Amino acid sequence: MTGERVRPRVAVSSCLLGAAVRFNGGHSRDRFLSDMLSDHVDWVPMCPEMDIGLGTPRETLRLERSPQGPRLVTRKTRRDLTAPMTALAAERAATLRVDGYVFKSKSPSCGIHGVPLYTDEAVADRRNRGLYADAIMNAHPLLPVEDEGRLHDDVLREAFVERIFAHARLRALFEGDWRPRDLVTFHSRHKMQLLAHDPEAYRAIGRLVAEAGTCPRDRLATAYRHAFCTALAVRGTIGRNVNVLQHCLGMVSCHLDRERRADLVEVIQSYQVRHVPLSVPLALLRHHVRGAGAAFLREQTYFFPYPDELRLRNHVPA
Repeated sequence: MTGERVRPRVAVSSCLLGAAVRFNGGHSRDRFLSDMLSDHVDWVPMCPEMDIGLGTPRETLRLERSPQGPRLVTRKTRRDLTAPMTALAAERAATLRVDGYVFKSKSPSCGIHGVPLYTDEAVADRRNRGLYADAIMNAHPLLPVEDEGRLHDDVLREAFVERIFAHARLRALFEGDWRPRDLVTFHSRHKMQLLAHDPEAYRAIGRLVAEAGTCPRDRLATAYRHAFCTALAVRGTIGRNVNVLQHCLGMVSCHLDRERRADLVEVIQSYQVRHVPLSVPLALLRHHVRGAGAAFLREQTYFFPYPDELRLRNHVPA
């Protein structure tokens, strides 16, 4: 069972990779990003504060409430940096060609949630995004986005990594000289993965692909990209994974004896009741798929959505 290895292009706050660009002249190097994920993705490091000419070390920034919306202001000298940061974000958003983005948490420019908004010296609201991150996310609503803090959560980490690799495979398809039959092949390989996220979208996308030979190529690509990325943004659940595992079991069942079928049923049930991680039934299924002659299942990205070395399916669901 093999899958094409397309390396995602991922934008990242450069301090998270160890660049000394923080306000205090330091960095915020994240071990998962720099030590593990770096072997499998191509980073596009960015630091919007440095890019608008702020050097390091520098005065700290904060978001302040105004009638025109949040303003990005230096804390002591009260310098308003809203205009240059907004201009940079608009320029980046217009040219951004990546499969995901990892932002620095809590930053008034790059935070994606929980950024405080001030009125005078009091915090008026803590439910904001940083000015730069907000512009990027509004311009690219389907782009997989996380911050390094949320990536410490096993579920969020796996969901983000799965999405960036799926986006990268889709990008590789549409950047090439693809034909409708290539999209049909791509979709066929992703069927079980889509089903694990959004069964309703899985059926709708199937109807879209059925018209691949008659729909104009550009319109087809736009519609498929939107539907595919929207479906994968839906969080997979234990119930949906069990549904997919049972589908796969049904496809190989005729090649197995009673004892092996019973083993698979038992381990799927163990996952369903949160006794084992998803990696356990998947490993057993992958083993049987290799020897069962099930060509359709051998090509399913559901079994290898990202490199196995990342070991992201080894957590027991809470």
